[in-house]
Amino acid sequence: MTGTAIGYRQILGVPGMASLLGVSFLARTAITADAMALTMYVVLGLRLSYGAAGAVVASLTAGLALGGPLLGRMIDRRGLRPVVLVTVVVQAVFWLAVPVLPYGALLAAAFVAGALMVPASSVTRQGIAAMTAAGQRRAAFALESVQGELSYMVGPAVVILCAAQTSPGKVVWGVGAAIVVGGLGIALLDPPLRAASETADQGQGQDQGQDQGQDQGRPQADTGAAAEAADPRTGKATGAGTGAGTGTGRPRRREWLGTGMIAVLAMVLGTTMLLGGVDLAIVATLQASGQVAWASAVVAVLAVASVTGGLLYGVRARPLPIWLLLGLLGLVTVPAGLARDWPWLCLAVVPTGFLTAPTLSALADALARLAPPGVRGEAMGLHSSAQSVGFALGSAVIGVAIDASVPAGGFAAAGLAGLAAALTGCLLARRAPLPRHGAPETAKAKL
Repeated sequence: MTGTAIGYRQILGVPGMASLLGVSFLARTAITADAMALTMYVVLGLRLSYGAAGAVVASLTAGLALGGPLLGRMIDRRGLRPVVLVTVVVQAVFWLAVPVLPYGALLAAAFVAGALMVPASSVTRQGIAAMTAAGQRRAAFALESVQGELSYMVGPAVVILCAAQTSPGKVVWGVGAAIVVGGLGIALLDPPLRAASETADQGQGQDQGQDQGQDQGRPQADTGAAAEAADPRTGKATGAGTGAGTGTGRPRRREWLGTGMIAVLAMVLGTTMLLGGVDLAIVATLQASGQVAWASAVVAVLAVASVTGGLLYGVRARPLPIWLLLGLLGLVTVPAGLARDWPWLCLAVVPTGFLTAPTLSALADALARLAPPGVRGEAMGLHSSAQSVGFALGSAVIGVAIDASVPAGGFAAAGLAGLAAALTGCLLARRAPLPRHGAPETAKAKL
């Protein structure tokens, strides 16, 4: 355990890492609470049905799924601070307006707010990839996955507690204020999005391109811009040239969105489908036995097990292949449906929780290794979109499985979704081997 503490102390000692994780935790906690806050407002404030609330949340989720890659691409091209500040303004306007919007307008505005949500998760992952060496990333992404688990534990719980004490309109204002403050903190920190070595490689590639052009006697366009140094925070040339975000710094999508990247995104989708389904299956199982009041205790045990597993896996000497991690997660989830009472269910979900954070951190690390620096923002946006779609599909598909069978069928369906995604990742990895989680940076060159 001492070695574990030393390893994470080194990660937190990286300049800017502790402040980035702290500020992004505030933003991510508020973002995980936004669906609950909107649900409470529609049901308690507008006096509408849970179905109407679900439609607003679905609109927000659709916006998140579509907006993630677009915001990431804008960050790649324009830099972090201007894009984040735009999203902060949009969030401030939306959450201030929620209590005065009619339902139809709220439905449309939720989509826009989702599409322009503060990209706290993707920016945190980009910053980790830029600020840490290859050997540190497994531990760093483990901390990031633990941060995500804690945000899911805290955010919705705080909203439910506040909704019992004050009006739903004030609750949505509070959630909006936390998102805005977190976004402003990220913009103020403006963490680097590319490592110094990656920026140097980009500049070297541009210089080589100039030399080749001179050797062949071809005229060169905008040579001054190409010779300028790149800003490590954005990866763009520091001057006003047109080379930023193009050429060496911005590969074409078909060059990086290959089999390996698709395998990772498919496993991200399957993992979040499993997790979204497990939450639903817990509630359904306890409701069938008349013990639904204990659902929060079971979810808390699941989260604590995930945090523990993530911290231990982050300093593990020999990591496992990602598809194997996900396959094990699916396998241990299926038998959880055999539990009927809440104490047994608490025990049954411990293996699922123990493998959750390791799987999530392994996927984030693999995606950071596969994505070239010039498109890392867009790649992380695709990762966030896959997570959003996975959670939404998990709730829907596992909900149908529960309705068509028994509550235990929810755990079985969730586990099978994870196993199917693991099999897909394994088959795709045979065509384009994925970098082993925690392997040297050169592993991705094999793709």
